[in-house]
Amino acid sequence: MESALAKAYQGNPTLNAGRAGVRAIDENVAIAQAGYRPQVNVAASIGVQYLQTRSGSAITSVGGTSSGAGTSAASTGASAGGTSLGGTTGAAATGGSALGTTTGVSSGASATTGIGSTSSASGLTSGASGQSASSIGTTTDVTSQVLTSNRTTRTTYLPSSASLNVTQTIFNGFQTDNTVRRAESTVYSQRETLRFTELTVLYNAVQAYMNVLSNTATLELNRNNVEVLEEQLRQTRDRFNVGEVTRTDVAQAEARLAGARSQVSAAESTLRTSIGIYRQNIGVEPRQLAPGRPLDRYVPVSLDAAIAIGLREHPQIVSAIHAVDAAEAQVKILEGQLAPQLSLQGSLSQLYDQNGPNTSFFVGFVGGRLNIPIYEGGQTYAGIRQAKETVGQTRIQVDQVRDQVRAQIVDFWGRLEAAKAQVIAAQAQVQANEVALNGVREEARVGQRTTLDVLNAQQELLNSRVNLILAQRDRVIFSYGVVQSIGQLTARFTALPVEYYSAKIHYDQVKDLWFGLRTPDGR
Repeated sequence: MESALAKAYQGNPTLNAGRAGVRAIDENVAIAQAGYRPQVNVAASIGVQYLQTRSGSAITSVGGTSSGAGTSAASTGASAGGTSLGGTTGAAATGGSALGTTTGVSSGASATTGIGSTSSASGLTSGASGQSASSIGTTTDVTSQVLTSNRTTRTTYLPSSASLNVTQTIFNGFQTDNTVRRAESTVYSQRETLRFTELTVLYNAVQAYMNVLSNTATLELNRNNVEVLEEQLRQTRDRFNVGEVTRTDVAQAEARLAGARSQVSAAESTLRTSIGIYRQNIGVEPRQLAPGRPLDRYVPVSLDAAIAIGLREHPQIVSAIHAVDAAEAQVKILEGQLAPQLSLQGSLSQLYDQNGPNTSFFVGFVGGRLNIPIYEGGQTYAGIRQAKETVGQTRIQVDQVRDQVRAQIVDFWGRLEAAKAQVIAAQAQVQANEVALNGVREEARVGQRTTLDVLNAQQELLNSRVNLILAQRDRVIFSYGVVQSIGQLTARFTALPVEYYSAKIHYDQVKDLWFGLRTPDGR
């Protein structure tokens, strides 16, 4: 039995899956601890920018002098010293014309006709004033020149930046503290759930072990009964051949033999089923199983003592209590959202070509950020009220689990007491039926009993032996059931010959890790 339980403890997939689940829950503590630590990130960006610029310039020169008295009428539409691009300004004088851009400056009292010439849009334009027909004084012709130029510049450059940012939470309403507390309570709760899984797996292994034993013994009894009935049928036929019994006696023996063979087939099927369950729970095929023994040394001395131990140590109760702690921590987390949030921030940034090519600058920043929540629409308040109701629910569930555990202890205790009494009664029944069968057979030889009486006595003995096997099986199973119901059917408590699994080892390995992708076992 201990060897089978050790195999179940090591290799049962349900138990191993529960252990993996607890290891995953352990990481919640490391996740919660991250709230105490700084958040550091590096950001970088690069792009392509195209810039096209267009620029223009103009140069004007005016030459010549005029002296003397008098007036000169310039060509109609000309403006002294002015510049006109892309068209003709004003109206030409009589007999004169203007083309393109005309600039004329003249003095005197005569009518002057000026003709300008225009080059391209960005070329050189010059105009000369006509000579005065008549003037008073001395007049010198004036010549002006305008030089214009347009230039287009195209530039492609790569604006880029790199920055290092660090954020450290200083105060957040104790949300991190309570998040860690909630994670730890959840871990403790899951450990107790794992312990309950261990109880269940080991108890199922005990049931599978004892079922294989009892079903094997039942099959052997039924096979032996077939052999006995075959002998009984042979003797009945011999007596029929000599005229001692009738054909009815032979038919009764044949019917009873057919029924016994049917029971053998049913027992074989039941045994195959129990072997499959054994393989499922323990992980290996059953081979030469030793008789099972009750676990009486771990059974409390009284029902009251069993209830007291169960209410104190049963993993379902302890798990429910830790669930209450986790729910209370959730209330504190939500309340912390109403408190001011203070954090320290720092950054270092290097930027290139942000405002144009061949430019760079470096920026460093350190500062604090304070966020004071005023009103968020009532969402946080509703969440707090909801969390408080959840706390009340989990507390009620603790009482519910206590009642369930108490009822289970009473149930297994009663079954154990009944199994003990059934074993004693079945043993007495087997002894009485053995005596009765021997007596009926002797009486049948002298003609005082019929063949049917012998067959009935044989069946009664078979039934009593099967009942004894079942009672002995229940005696062992329910002794383990009592220990399981009080929460003590564990490998460590029952001293199984196996290396014990400790969930605390993995928890200690990961709870304070700052970084790392591999699990402690190397995955």
